[in-house]
Amino acid sequence: QISFPLHFENYSVAWKQIAPYLFNTAIVALISIVLILVIASISGFVLARYRFLGRGIIYGAVLVLMMVPGLANLIPLFIIMKDLGLLNTYVVLVIPYTAGGVVLGTILIRNFVEGIPQTIFDAARIDGASGARMYRSVMLPLSLPVLGTIALITVSEVWNDFFWPLLVISDDKLRTVSVGLQFFQGQNATDYGPLMAGYLIASLPLVLLFVFLSKYFLAGVQGGV
Repeated sequence: QISFPLHFENYSVAWKQIAPYLFNTAIVALISIVLILVIASISGFVLARYRFLGRGIIYGAVLVLMMVPGLANLIPLFIIMKDLGLLNTYVVLVIPYTAGGVVLGTILIRNFVEGIPQTIFDAARIDGASGARMYRSVMLPLSLPVLGTIALITVSEVWNDFFWPLLVISDDKLRTVSVGLQFFQGQNATDYGPLMAGYLIASLPLVLLFVFLSKYFLAGVQGGV
């Protein structure tokens, strides 16, 4: 039940406190998306359109990686990041998201590109297009739905992940929104107005993305499986 009067000042209080967390999350998501799309699009294109020795083994290894649960990598990954001195940096967040996203992205893009008629690539080759030109001018424009799908999945994962950022980030200035909201909740345990406003502000970007891009998301998923 809505109670009046409405206290819109709660949103101002919440925004001032969670805006840095939103900025950190957006930076991590953007870097991860760029790296994933570059690596996965190239690997998916090569696996789909080139025939070479070991092609099936490489793709099989990628599929096997999909079956490895994230928790199994948690402790060794944390130890590696600690030894490299990467804790409390953006890099320690970007690397796991990129590694996991490349695996799924390669599978989706490979399957999507295999669904593109070979005659299109043959026509481009007859016109003198190199492999790099076919990748840039043929494959990428036709693969926008699946590329958008991978980007949305990455944003969702970065936005909702809680345990890994909590484990590797102790500097409040670098916390992502999911962890930041928990600290925000601790600081506002009895002030539910700003707390609920903070949850709404944090969820709004994802809601808007999926509302406006849902048809591209579905097209990419259907074409990549």
